[in-house]
Amino acid sequence: MIATLVPGVDRVLFTEEQIESRIRELAGEISRRYQGRTVKLIGVLKGSIFFLTVLARHIQVPVKVDFLGISSFSNKSGSPGVVRIAKDLDESIEGEDVLLVEDIVDTGFTLRYLLQTLAGRGPNSLAVCTFLDRTPRRIVQVPVDYRGFEIPDRFVVGFGLDYNQLYRNLGYVAVLKPEKAPSA
Repeated sequence: MIATLVPGVDRVLFTEEQIESRIRELAGEISRRYQGRTVKLIGVLKGSIFFLTVLARHIQVPVKVDFLGISSFSNKSGSPGVVRIAKDLDESIEGEDVLLVEDIVDTGFTLRYLLQTLAGRGPNSLAVCTFLDRTPRRIVQVPVDYRGFEIPDRFVVGFGLDYNQLYRNLGYVAVLKPEKAPSA
C-alpha cells in the first residue's frame, strides 16, 4: 500500500508494511528472551503508545503494561537540561521483568535518567526497546536491547512521533519538510 503524503511531510522513511514486519520480528525476539516469564512493558508517553500497542499484540508471553510520562526542559544555552517524571507508574516494578518501551532514543539523556530511576525500584531485570534509534545524535551512551529502525539525523513524524502534537496518527514514519522541522 502506497502512503499518501500529508502536507508538511517530505518523504516516507518506513511504510506501514515495513513497520509491521519489523515489530513482528522484535516481538519474536522478546518472546524468546522472556519465555516462561511475564514481561512488564513500560511505555514512555505519549509517543510510544502506537509502537507499544502493536508490539504487545505480537509478544507470545504474558504481558503487563504501565506508563510513564516525562517532561524535559532545556537550559538557556539550548543544551539538554532537566528530565522529570510527570506521570509515574501505577504499580510497583519490584521483582518484575521490565521492558522500557520508547518511541525514539536520541541524545540518550532521557533514557539514562529513566534507566537510573527504574533500576532503583528493584526490578528483576530491566531492558530497553525503542521503535527508532537516532544514533548520530547520541551524547550519552545508553543500552538499547531492541531497536526497530536506526534513522538518520532528520526530524521524523508518524506512528506516534509528532510535531506540535500533529502527525502521530500517520501509519508510516516520514521525514518532515525542512521548513516545518524544528531546528535540532
